[in-house]
Amino acid sequence: MTIANLEPPARRNSRFDWVIADARRLPFRDGAFEVAFSNSVIEHISGPGDREAFAAEIVRVGRRYYVQTPSRWFPIEPHLMTPFVHYLPRPLQRKLLRNFTVWGVLVRPTPQGCDAFLRDIRLMTARDLRQLFPAAEIWRERALGLVKSLIAVSR
Repeated sequence: MTIANLEPPARRNSRFDWVIADARRLPFRDGAFEVAFSNSVIEHISGPGDREAFAAEIVRVGRRYYVQTPSRWFPIEPHLMTPFVHYLPRPLQRKLLRNFTVWGVLVRPTPQGCDAFLRDIRLMTARDLRQLFPAAEIWRERALGLVKSLIAVSR
């Protein structure tokens, strides 16, 4: 198993090969992996062009792929652990992040950290995922009867 990440692991595990790499430009040949797997990464890629580059790299290096992301329409924002805040306009979100979200109370981010969060997190819809992975099946993971996560899968 090969793990690509922007930073090295805190502790090495000999069962895994670690590669420090930007997932928008992976250092692997086409079809290098039986399965390219991504879990809750794509929503952290802020620009649409960067998300497209990430998706293209997943498709390029994996003979098959499995890309999971939280659903924008699930009422609890998974990074903030707070309901409904992600539906509000960005200026109002910024005002609420630090003192009125579970994340803000636990982490106590700086105003710059709040700005970085708002700049870097983009929850996706099934339509967004379909646009990035047009050949994929879109699976819906449910919790309490609601779509919690979306998964683009190729077979």
